[in-house]
Amino acid sequence: MRITWSLAAAATVIVVASGTVAAVVVTGTQTGPSTLCGQQTRSVAGGRYVVQNNEYNSRGLACITTSGGADFQVRNSSISKATDGPPGGYPSIYQGCHWGTCSSGGLAATPVQVADLAAGMMTTSWCTSQPGGGSYYAAYDIWFNQTPATTGQPDCTELLVWLDHNGPVQPFGTQIAAGVSVGGRSYNIWEGQRPTWDTISYEMTTATISVSDLDVGALAQDAVSRGYLSSSCYLISVEAGFGLWQGGAGLATRSFSVDLKAQP
Repeated sequence: MRITWSLAAAATVIVVASGTVAAVVVTGTQTGPSTLCGQQTRSVAGGRYVVQNNEYNSRGLACITTSGGADFQVRNSSISKATDGPPGGYPSIYQGCHWGTCSSGGLAATPVQVADLAAGMMTTSWCTSQPGGGSYYAAYDIWFNQTPATTGQPDCTELLVWLDHNGPVQPFGTQIAAGVSVGGRSYNIWEGQRPTWDTISYEMTTATISVSDLDVGALAQDAVSRGYLSSSCYLISVEAGFGLWQGGAGLATRSFSVDLKAQP
């Protein structure tokens, strides 16, 4: 994220606990298509994932639609922000807990400590549609916290995986490595310090609109080896979406999945 900004905007806050207490699931589960505008969330795919519009830095309205499965599309967007500042929003889908709003089961029920997050333990797949135009990026936003749950800003590390972008935007901070192979994919790596957390971004050297079986554990352990992620922290959410500066209508997630194997 080339400039000083973050995806840390909160959606509706719901108190959550984990470990010996089950995570609280986002309310208002519906079936069938729906439209989300402004700052709204909806559980989808039987509660396994949450779709969030997460528009947090724009007066121009954006709306997304979802079929109720693991998908969404930016229906319209009047977001118009300068690309040297934060984006206007991050419409996305996730498993886990985002500022206390949780999916059911999976990562939400079982936050994983980084020390146990071995390569191959967690994979994720994501297929997007990017019709072009506007200024945006398509990226995973993977959050780690010092404790197994939080109702606010995670306080350990934010790990992003950039698939592609359009317009004059780039990852936050400074590029610290180029052409690094992690989990069988090649990345340029960027890092920047936030007030209470670190951001490390893995930018794919070859842009793509989809990934299959992306190895979250391999990326996390690479971040540990570089000193930007503590093994004592917990993975609490895997999010995938689009950071929107200008426009974005037509951007879509066609499919999304997170697969967590049993912990040792």
